[in-house]
Amino acid sequence: MSLALTPLPPRVAALAPALPVVAVPALLALPRTPDGAGPADVLSGLLVVYCVIRLLRERRRPLSPAAAVVLGLPVVGLAIAAMGAFSSQAGLTGLGRYLQTFVLVPAAVLLLLRDRAGFRMVAWSFVGLGLCQGAVGVHQFVTRTGASYQGANIRAVGTFGPQDVMGMATAVSLGLVCAVGIALGRVSARQRVIAAGCALVLLLPLALSFSRGAWIATVLTCAMQLALTGWRRALKVVAAAVASGVILVGGFGVGSALLQQRIDSIAQVADTPDQSVVDRYTLWASATDIWRGHPLTGVGLKGFPEYRDGHATLALSSGSETDGAGVAYQRQPLLSPHNMYLLVLSEQGLIGLLALTGSWLALLVCGVRRLLRVRVRGPGLDCGLVACGLLVWLLTDFVYGDIGGPATVLIAVGMGLVAWWALAGDARTGLPRGGARERAEEAMAR
Repeated sequence: MSLALTPLPPRVAALAPALPVVAVPALLALPRTPDGAGPADVLSGLLVVYCVIRLLRERRRPLSPAAAVVLGLPVVGLAIAAMGAFSSQAGLTGLGRYLQTFVLVPAAVLLLLRDRAGFRMVAWSFVGLGLCQGAVGVHQFVTRTGASYQGANIRAVGTFGPQDVMGMATAVSLGLVCAVGIALGRVSARQRVIAAGCALVLLLPLALSFSRGAWIATVLTCAMQLALTGWRRALKVVAAAVASGVILVGGFGVGSALLQQRIDSIAQVADTPDQSVVDRYTLWASATDIWRGHPLTGVGLKGFPEYRDGHATLALSSGSETDGAGVAYQRQPLLSPHNMYLLVLSEQGLIGLLALTGSWLALLVCGVRRLLRVRVRGPGLDCGLVACGLLVWLLTDFVYGDIGGPATVLIAVGMGLVAWWALAGDARTGLPRGGARERAEEAMAR
């Protein structure tokens, strides 16, 4: 008697390749390891290997010509900058990180997602990660066990610790952007209500992260998402968000004085900036000065720390102070300009910056064009809002930060969602594929 494997139902078979992608954000909910690559980073590497094995078994064409050009464009500047690095180890380390974030993992996500159901499953994993990290962050604020902020251990950092204060802010912000996109899409009423509730809940930990860059990026992104779905709906959502903010901050007094002070500091960067703003501006000037000396190819990957002191003014402090959240006091060296564009410009020159931003711009143009095509009646409005929202958030946040730390792998998966929406389409319609059940669900939602 021979035994045969029972084939999976078509619906399950289509979602199965997306499960390893979902596992990457899930692993980021675990406490981070002190040194070395975390489990999410390791899984992202295995994700690429898994994708290659599936392609070989199924004998599928890896990428369309357009997708190969768009995702492969950053390799040009990276290869040149890696060869110009001050050491081979630094060049290989930097090359691996950039390829992971902007080329390999996004390509793997693009190839593994088969339809809009898989896309939504990954988007919901972003929301789940934001809720988990946000819950830890709120607990840290309430119990005063977070990172140090103005002498008190109240800054919400989640499981990322005080060495990576932007980690939780990134996870919560991207989860909020995904929740808003789903809530504004044409999915079932149940999903929209749950997503809207998650978005409102995530506002609190985002506020308690005290991250000005994440605040600005999130506000601009959500405003863009709302504007694309109509002003009437936008006004309703804004009213609900304002009411929630008044209740949380005004009614319960959740850090109202500290939040007001932090918000006011955004407009005081030119008058009486705090030391963090002074350091940021000094690092920006240093990166620009480094680029002027090496305009085309930069100083090589991981080269900014080596050249920083030779171009920085005396206004730059020796490092940032970290304390709290279970970690002893220490000073962290300022190893990047905290601006992705200036980091690339100083280390990869104009060639690297044009190649990387050219790839991002192509994704943005293709994604927005496809979103405008489905905005009125087409399928997948929620996917388009999520994908374009993630890219707009990243492009805005890159003005105030750069890649680095455990949350970088989340950015890589987010870029994969963007690439899927912008570059993966049905040959006849030019729209990402979806099954009959998805089309019926969206018809009912309308």
